[in-house]
Amino acid sequence: MTTQAPDLSHEITLSPAFHDLDPMDVVWHGNYARYFEHARCALLARFDYDYPAMRDSGYAWPVVDMRVKFVRPVVYGQRVIVRATIVEWENRLKIDYEIRDEAAGQRLTKGYTVQVAVDMATREMCYVCPPVLWQRLGVQA
Repeated sequence: MTTQAPDLSHEITLSPAFHDLDPMDVVWHGNYARYFEHARCALLARFDYDYPAMRDSGYAWPVVDMRVKFVRPVVYGQRVIVRATIVEWENRLKIDYEIRDEAAGQRLTKGYTVQVAVDMATREMCYVCPPVLWQRLGVQA
């Protein structure tokens, strides 16, 4: 009998606000980090390990790396789906992102973030993710 791995993905839908645009009438590149953050927070909340829960467990999880590949621009009024997927959890928390047009399904942006656990009592970076993360995700290290 095989065990099915948990679904470590979550999707949100959003439509950029007018103030998200740059002078070229496309979403300003810095706003993609915010869109990733919204999807990441919704994903982690699914596992009852959002930022307050992380803090309460004694760990901070700063983003130490972020990459974005802009495939096509997101424009005002466009409805998009932002999908966040946890792809690494043993030594760091790596989350992949994909932004797609809701109507056409066309990929617009992809990227990832890497977060590491920091023990809040000692301010020391952990070189292995704490077991609380694995427990919340329902995965093995």
